[in-house]
Amino acid sequence: MSLWELFLIAVGLSMDAFAVSVCKGLSIQKVHPKHIAIVGLYFGGFQMLMPLIGYLLGTQFKDLITQVDHWIAFVLLALIGANMIRESFGKEEKLNDSFGPKAMLPLAVATSIDALAVGITFAFLQARIVPAISLIGITTFILSGVGLALGHVFGARYKSKAELCGGIVLIVMGLKILLEHLGALG
Repeated sequence: MSLWELFLIAVGLSMDAFAVSVCKGLSIQKVHPKHIAIVGLYFGGFQMLMPLIGYLLGTQFKDLITQVDHWIAFVLLALIGANMIRESFGKEEKLNDSFGPKAMLPLAVATSIDALAVGITFAFLQARIVPAISLIGITTFILSGVGLALGHVFGARYKSKAELCGGIVLIVMGLKILLEHLGALG
């Protein structure tokens, strides 16, 4: 998996966190550097942790399903992407201006569940997990901070577009993995 492909996956995975950060930005009077650090650490940290857990789980079962791993990777990425696209057309969530653990922990877990499945995919693809999760975490940290600031300045009009783009990227990456394995791409 190339650095560019990994970066696209990182951006795709971070779109949920970006969208939630936009909403958090809508809910506060003033964006402080500590707010940016909090959303970045929660969302970026969980986006690093979940693929690692998925990778460790995936390596346990890899030998049992090597014949169909490309299909699993495709299905997982396509389902995650389709869910993000579906959510992009859904109703707006209630805004909460708290940055405490009770507010941030459930958001961080919810926005990183899809990264768990991507971690399983990384195990099947034999990806180098430390650089992969590092890039995902850093990308999510940065985009979450940007989302918080943009949400505060521009409002919710970009939230659904971010989820839509992230979903499309993940589906395209899953399709690419499948087509490469089947020999349809050089």
